[in-house]
Amino acid sequence: MVTVTLTTVDDMTDLPEGPERYDLIEGELFRMSPAADRHGEIAMTIGFHLRNYVVPNRLGTVWASETGFILRREPDTLLAPDVSFVATGRRPPVDQRVGFVNVVPDLVVEVVSPSDRRRYVSAKVTAYLDAGVRLVWVVEPRTRTVTVHASGQPERVVDEDGTLDGGDVLPDFTLAVAEVFVETG
Repeated sequence: MVTVTLTTVDDMTDLPEGPERYDLIEGELFRMSPAADRHGEIAMTIGFHLRNYVVPNRLGTVWASETGFILRREPDTLLAPDVSFVATGRRPPVDQRVGFVNVVPDLVVEVVSPSDRRRYVSAKVTAYLDAGVRLVWVVEPRTRTVTVHASGQPERVVDEDGTLDGGDVLPDFTLAVAEVFVETG
């Protein structure tokens, strides 16, 4: 009989500091490479537009990619989306905000890297939706498209001529997909 030891969120806090990043999906640890040039630029662009909409309207909080969210316990799932949003009123009081975020985001953005395997990206999308994330945008720099996964709806692909919208998560928010892929330098 083979015994499998699952990794927990608590184990993640004990990992040594270093350049390595890890995702945890149902107790299985996945080593992540640091984000590449275009990956980081695209994530920053989306985060910039989201934050510029969310903050003045006092709609919630937007996070960058280093923020870990606990999506499930036993077996544990801890993911750090490239960009994430949680609506106002869903976070614990400031004095209780220690460690990883223990709230499921309303929106997550994942930018696909050349090294990402399709099966792994699909597993992350499933983990997000199963945890209750209402809107997931998967950005494909290679094809210059964004696949939109909304809870309870069929996925749809938006190309460079289209526009992303915040759906019922961020009503009235729009972002031209072409803007996502603008090269700044």
